[in-house]
Amino acid sequence: MTYVKKAPRTATTMKVRSKSEYAISHSKDPYMELMLRLFQDESTALRGHKFLTMVEERQKKGNPIRTRDWKQLLEELNVSRSAFYAMRNKLLGAGLITNKSGEYRLSGMFSRDLVDMARWWWTAVLNNTLDNL
Repeated sequence: MTYVKKAPRTATTMKVRSKSEYAISHSKDPYMELMLRLFQDESTALRGHKFLTMVEERQKKGNPIRTRDWKQLLEELNVSRSAFYAMRNKLLGAGLITNKSGEYRLSGMFSRDLVDMARWWWTAVLNNTLDNL
C-alpha cells in the first residue's frame, strides 16, 4: 500500500463520495466540487479553482499561461511560492493540467484515467460487458 506521504509527485489523492447528492454533475459549481475532492483545505480548493479557470480561459484565448510567469500567478492567487507549487503539483498529479513547452494547459489525462478505472471495475470486477456500461 502506498501512503499519501510516500506517494510520488506524479500522483494525487481524490475523495470519492458515495451519495448521489454529492455528484459533481448535480453541483452548481462542478469545478469547486472537484477541487474540494482534491484539496483538504477549502482555501486551497478556492485557489485551485481560480488557477484552473485562469488556465482554461487563457488557453481558449490562445494565450496560455507561461510557467515563467509564476511571480504574477503568486500575486493573482495571493499565495506563497511553496503553496502555489504544492497546489500546482496536485493538479498535475491528478492529470487536470499539463506543463508542456513552458505552458500550463488543461489535460485530458484525468478523464482518460477515470474512464479506464470505470471500464476495469465494470468488466473485471462486476463481470459485465462494456455494452452495458
